[in-house]
Amino acid sequence: MSTRDSHPGSTGGADTPGPLHGGPDEDYTPEQLAAMSREELDILGARYDGVEILHVDPGPEPGSRLEKRAVRQVGWTFAAAGLSAFLFLVVYAGSGWFLPEWNWAREGTTWSAMFNPLLGLFMGLSLTLAGVGLVLYTKKLLPHETAVQDKHDGSHFDRVTTGATLVGGLHNSGLARRKLITRSLGFMGAGVGLMLIAPLGGLIKNPNTGNPLGRTNWAEGVRLVRDDGSPIRPGDQEPGSLETVFPAVAGGNLQPDAATMLIRLRPEQLAADRPKPGQEDYGYGDYVAYSKICTHAGCPVSLYEQETSRILCPCHQSQFDVTQGAKPVFGPATRSLPQLPITVDDEGYFVARSDYPEATGPTYWNRERI
Repeated sequence: MSTRDSHPGSTGGADTPGPLHGGPDEDYTPEQLAAMSREELDILGARYDGVEILHVDPGPEPGSRLEKRAVRQVGWTFAAAGLSAFLFLVVYAGSGWFLPEWNWAREGTTWSAMFNPLLGLFMGLSLTLAGVGLVLYTKKLLPHETAVQDKHDGSHFDRVTTGATLVGGLHNSGLARRKLITRSLGFMGAGVGLMLIAPLGGLIKNPNTGNPLGRTNWAEGVRLVRDDGSPIRPGDQEPGSLETVFPAVAGGNLQPDAATMLIRLRPEQLAADRPKPGQEDYGYGDYVAYSKICTHAGCPVSLYEQETSRILCPCHQSQFDVTQGAKPVFGPATRSLPQLPITVDDEGYFVARSDYPEATGPTYWNRERI
């Protein structure tokens, strides 16, 4: 039965008190709904949805001192969150993603040692301030409404009126007229967004550029230096001794794949020396240099028995004979330790003639360079 609240073209009784009659799909066409204002749709949808408003707190009066103070608090909190996010990016840039690399060193500066703590500090501060700002905005500036609503199935009517309700919520939030908050919110959103996606730069950058698994920082003319950075001349070692050396480049003593054993052979060892074919000239006088990384499982090999001319790996007991091109003679290793070609520079210090001719480390990388 049709009533004044249910016939086509009516407001469904949303503008007057009392119960509604009929249903929304029968009462309103899409054209009629499109002709209504957002406020009318909001009211109409609420009444048809069976919403009962129990309490309404409209929030601070627009333009009042209370509102201005709350806007400043929220705006500056969002701005501080954005600033913290951009500070994170400044620190992160030092890792070499889009600015020159900030190398950590064991004996580095205070700033170098603080790299990771600063990343955690600025990210945590940014996300905390963002949360505090949202809580302040919700508690101090948004209208607070307590309502109950019956659950029911959706329809075109529901979609239209719900959309009007959502837009009405944005309008009631006051964001459009609170410029300090919208600008600081945008600044914070940009900073936090960049902060969260910046670590993905490592996935965008091709990790295989330059064959990093098959190359080290050894190159022609790179000096052999001790752990403390001091260079080495022939004669600095006693016959039969071993010295662990690294490339004289930034962070060289922290590059495990470049760690090298410089060995001075005794006269009888030199007489029995049988290098690998094609590597007869890799040594210099009675000095030879081999990778410190075991070709079985990548453990550091550094136990040297000069009486037997064997280098021992402490992990799985592989043994390599330095008079046979560091060929494995015992244990699970099946590949010789790569040999570094060496010579001396004009000042008489040991330098590499090139990088290793093959990949260092476990047998998996037993392949020629590309």
